[in-house]
Amino acid sequence: MHGASDQNRGGWISNAGEHGTERHKLRRFRYDWPTSAEIYIPGDELPKVGQIVRNPAWARTFQAVADEECRERRWGRTNGLEAARDYFYMGPIAEAIIEFTQSFKCRDSYGQENYGLLDLEDFADYRAGIEEPITINYKGFDVWKCNTWTQGAVLLQQLNLLEGFDLQRMGHNSAEYLHTWTECAKLAYADRETYYGDPEFEDIPLTWLLSKGYAAERRKLIDPNISSLDLRPGGMEPFRLVETKKLSNFEGDTVHLEAVDGMGNMVSATPSGAWIRTSPIIPSLGFPIGTRAQQFNLIPGHPNCLKPGKRPRSTLTPSLVTRDGKPYMVFGTPGGDGQDQWTLQFFLNHVEFGMEVQHALDKPTVHTDHFPNSFWPHRVSPNTVHVEPPISEDVIAELRKKGHNVVVSQPWSHGRCLAIRFDPESGVMYGGASPRTGDSYAIGW
Repeated sequence: MHGASDQNRGGWISNAGEHGTERHKLRRFRYDWPTSAEIYIPGDELPKVGQIVRNPAWARTFQAVADEECRERRWGRTNGLEAARDYFYMGPIAEAIIEFTQSFKCRDSYGQENYGLLDLEDFADYRAGIEEPITINYKGFDVWKCNTWTQGAVLLQQLNLLEGFDLQRMGHNSAEYLHTWTECAKLAYADRETYYGDPEFEDIPLTWLLSKGYAAERRKLIDPNISSLDLRPGGMEPFRLVETKKLSNFEGDTVHLEAVDGMGNMVSATPSGAWIRTSPIIPSLGFPIGTRAQQFNLIPGHPNCLKPGKRPRSTLTPSLVTRDGKPYMVFGTPGGDGQDQWTLQFFLNHVEFGMEVQHALDKPTVHTDHFPNSFWPHRVSPNTVHVEPPISEDVIAELRKKGHNVVVSQPWSHGRCLAIRFDPESGVMYGGASPRTGDSYAIGW
C-alpha cells in the first residue's frame, strides 16, 4: 500500500467540488487507510444512499467495555465504572491503540509518513476531571462556560463588550447591529488567539479578560463606521493579518446535544474529535483516534503551545444559563470556530429581542474569519464576514460600505444550534432545534 505513487495516493485537500472531493477521499481510504476502506468502502465502491455499512469491531469494543463494567458492578457502581475505565485506558483497548499507532505509518498533512508517539503510560496517566466553570452575568443572566482549554470564554467576552451597546435600539440584524457584533467578535477572538490555553499548564489572565472594566476599555476600540483590519489583542500592539489560501473542501462536523430533566438538572455537551475522514480506523477496535492535537500552537511560550500531557485549546464549547440561581437554559452547536458566534446570536435573539427558542434559532446569522482558524491549515480571512440570507441587500451594502468583506452564504447553512429553555416555576420546557445542515430534533417525554 505504501509503495503507491503520489498520483495514485492522492491528497486529502481538494478544491475540485463535491465529486472531486469524493474521489480524493476514496483514494485516501484505498491507499493511505486500508483499514478504513475495509469498512467504509466495501467492495471498493462508495456506499449508496440507504446501504447498510457494518462495523462489527466497533460493536465488539462497546460490548467488551460493558461486560467489564457489569462484572465489577456487584461491588458497587463506582467499582463498575472504574473497571470499564481501566479496561479502556490500562487494558486491551489501550494496548490495541498503541500496537496500531506504533506499527502503522500514517501520512500527515505535509505528505510525510510517521508512526504514532503515544505509549501505554500516556493512557494510564490520563484521568478525566471535574472542573469549575467560568461565568459572567449579562443583564441578570449568569452564563456558564468551560475554562480556557476551550474557546468558551470568547462568548463571555463578547457579552461583556456588547453589554455597553443599546442593541434593541439598533434593531435586530440591522447593519449597525451586525457591524457592532462583528467588531466585538474580532476583539474577543484576538484575545482567544493570544491568551487562551490549558489552565492546568498556563497562567491565564482570566479575571482580567472577563472583567467589566477590561470590556469597557476594549469597547472604545470599536469604530461605528469602519471595520477594523487588524488583530487587536488586549495589552499588545495590534498587527495586520495576511490572507491565507483556503485548502480544505470537505464536509462533516461535530455533534451536540442538550438534556433537561423534570427537576431542572441540565446537560449541555459537544462531543467530537475522532473523525473517520481524518484518522485511520484501528481494525481490532473499529474506531479512529482523535485529531485535536492539530489545534495546538507550535510557538514556544504561547499559552496554547504543545506540551506533554497538555490539552489543546478546543473549539468545543457547550453553554449553560441560570437566572437568580435557578436553571434557565442550555444551548450549543457544532461548527468549529463558529460555535460561539452562532450561539451568541441565538442567545441575544432570545434575551435582547424577546424571541421564543425556535424563532431565535431560525433567524439568519453572521460569522467572521478574522483570526487564525483553529484547524489545520489555520486559515485566516481578514475582515471577512459571512452573511446568511435572508439578511437584506441593503444591510449587506451598508456593511460593505463600512469596509467589511461580505461573503453571502447559502441559506440555512450556519451551524446546527440546539437549545432547551426551562421554566423553574412551572416546570415547562421549551426545546428547539435548528433545521440547518442536518437532522436535529427536539424531543420531550
